[in-house]
Amino acid sequence: MTSSPPSGDLPPMERLLAIMARLRDRESGCPWDIEQTFATIAPYTVEEAYEVADAIERGDLSDLKEELGDLLLQVVFHARMAEEQGAFAFEDVARAINDKMVRRHPHVFGEETYESLEHQKAGWEELKAEERAAKGRQESLLDDVPVGLPALTRAVKLSKRAAGVGFVWPTVEDVLKKLHEEVAEMEAEVAAGDLEKARHEIGDVLFVVANLARTLDVDPEDALRATNAKFVRRFRYIEQRLAERGKTPAESDLAEMDALWDEIRAADKA
Repeated sequence: MTSSPPSGDLPPMERLLAIMARLRDRESGCPWDIEQTFATIAPYTVEEAYEVADAIERGDLSDLKEELGDLLLQVVFHARMAEEQGAFAFEDVARAINDKMVRRHPHVFGEETYESLEHQKAGWEELKAEERAAKGRQESLLDDVPVGLPALTRAVKLSKRAAGVGFVWPTVEDVLKKLHEEVAEMEAEVAAGDLEKARHEIGDVLFVVANLARTLDVDPEDALRATNAKFVRRFRYIEQRLAERGKTPAESDLAEMDALWDEIRAADKA
């Protein structure tokens, strides 16, 4: 049995909440939506956040509008499930973030003044540290760095948290020295044929790279994303040039593809 959707005359946010409530209705809702849990929806939440980032990267504002809606739906979905359990509702989510934004911007909504952007960032970190302490659940300074973050991003946040209490390589040169050490250790394990140890060493290399990015104030995810895009563009050039020769990459060889790679690299640098 079907029913009409919540009226389009409702304010958009109110209508969205009503739509989600209808979808989760145990008697007349959608079977798929009804059976979902926080755990099963979480991957979709992460995916939608990446699709928002992708639309921004492409500069597609029309797509961004749609992707932001998809991400908002994820918030509504989680809030609805929590409300069904008597934990909290969407209004509580909105109220909490309102309060947090006011609390974290005392220079806008209070009497605090900051001399510089760096001073403001330091104040922001102090406020967040106070919030963590008030929760009283941490045994370690690193406890609330989310495990589900992309690994490079989490490495930056872990090292930043440790750096805040002085556990940090003092200079860029020190980080680079450590990077060379880790690469040498990885090379030794590869040469020895111990791929399990090599895997661990690769992790160490990547962690130091994340530290280097943090030291240089570079977002490693952004840097790698840009390199991925560059690789895609250059490989497509190889495919196009091979197609002009009546070939596919599978019908070519490394020497031919490498020559085309050098060709597009030179063109990029010209």
